[in-house]
Amino acid sequence: MSIRLFVPRDAVALGLGANRVARALMRGAEARGLDLEIVRTGSRGLFWLEPMVEVETEGRRVAYGPVTSADVEALLDAGLGRGGEHPLRLGDPEEIPYLARQHRLTFHRCGVIDPVSVADYRAHGGYRGLEAALRLGPEAIVAAVRDSGLRGRGGAGFPAGIKWNTVMLAQADRKYVVCNADEGDSGTFADRMMMEGDPFCLIEGMTIAAVATGATRGYIYLRSEYPQAFETLRQAIANGVAAGVLGDDVMGSDKNFHLEVRLGAGAYICGEETSLLESLEGRRGIVRAKPPIPAVKGFLGRPTLVNNVMTFTAVPWILENGAEAYAAYGQGRSLGTLPIQLAGNVKHGGLIEYAFGITLREVIEKFGGGTRSGRPVRAVQVGGPLGAYFPDHLLDTPLDYEAMAAAKGLVGHGGIVVFDDTVDMAAQARFAFEFCATESCGKCTPCRIGATRGVETMDKVIAGIRPEANLKLVEDLCEVMTDGSLCAMGGLTPMPVMSAITHFPEDFSPRGQQLPAAAE
Repeated sequence: MSIRLFVPRDAVALGLGANRVARALMRGAEARGLDLEIVRTGSRGLFWLEPMVEVETEGRRVAYGPVTSADVEALLDAGLGRGGEHPLRLGDPEEIPYLARQHRLTFHRCGVIDPVSVADYRAHGGYRGLEAALRLGPEAIVAAVRDSGLRGRGGAGFPAGIKWNTVMLAQADRKYVVCNADEGDSGTFADRMMMEGDPFCLIEGMTIAAVATGATRGYIYLRSEYPQAFETLRQAIANGVAAGVLGDDVMGSDKNFHLEVRLGAGAYICGEETSLLESLEGRRGIVRAKPPIPAVKGFLGRPTLVNNVMTFTAVPWILENGAEAYAAYGQGRSLGTLPIQLAGNVKHGGLIEYAFGITLREVIEKFGGGTRSGRPVRAVQVGGPLGAYFPDHLLDTPLDYEAMAAAKGLVGHGGIVVFDDTVDMAAQARFAFEFCATESCGKCTPCRIGATRGVETMDKVIAGIRPEANLKLVEDLCEVMTDGSLCAMGGLTPMPVMSAITHFPEDFSPRGQQLPAAAE
């Protein structure tokens, strides 16, 4: 009897020994004379259960996890191939509460399919969105994206339909579609998960964008820290061209769309779209002044649609199921689903796709299970290293763009990092300045110099040197950075700093620490 197993090749699973598990399974099957097929998938995003091995039996799947290579012999003896009982048996993965409670629209194939197989992707509903798009034409595609309420999932939250419409209407000899896959925020991994687990979803979304805007060439700008995603995307693109869903005459439509992956050099600032375009053109990643906006004059001076991975990957579902169906999720002006990435000091870290409107407390308690240390939650940072730190009394804030902004925070890319009551918030505020000083492109003075002065001034506060006067100086410095910086790098750095000072003032009182030499 042939046994079909699914073992993840997601970066997290690999780090936890998934390759060793796969090799042990093959050795064990060979020793027992079993006919074993192993399909390497992405992850479903339940990282505390990785590596999670699944077996296909009687038309359904049974999961086991977390599996180590030392568990394999006992699992095979227990009848792994037929879903046998074992202490690591989790049952139907779709019924695990963490997964069952989610609204998986974008991520429903992650952890399920062979990431680089066009046939497997299509067997699980792939390319229906592109087929619908080719029937509709550019204006109707853009209208669907607009009416869905989709906003940029990379952090800015700008309405996607407006950007798509601008590029569609622009007149030029060539147009481009560029995916910002430079996922640099702390506690974020949704882009990586998607590119490693369901790359054709991104490819399909970008192809739909090309059909809508009249672009014929696209680029995925990928961060250098994602080697598995890089290889998966390259293989998927090659397979897509061979299958006729990419390249010349896409799906027999007379539409051409050529796609390429470009690897960045590790600069956080290249997550900003104009710095990304500078890098993509072969120059140092430095922010461009706007206007002109990239939708009018972007890559090589041509109209360019730049969106994040999560924005593009939402589009196939919208085109297949309709704008109204997508807009039925969420609330207010924050419609659809948000891929939430839960990390830090939490029991059950992972990927949670849920409609906008769920509160931070629900995410941390309902999904995360509280802190891993068992100590009380003290602070939660939302939206990456430039996001605000929220104390307990703000944890009932809904995850939606307007509600977070009203609480002086941001949704960002949907990353949530949890800290228990041992965190030093003065050190976190200092880190925000230090991070900005390190990652600034250096083009504008408020960011380049302001962040450096911020580190020095915060060192004085921590050392107890005229704390009140220096905290006032920090506040003035933050105001200048917010109002004077050319982009969000310097403009948002004050958010974590001021939220830490506002909500955790006790951490900024004198503690008699020795002043570092650089701050004298």
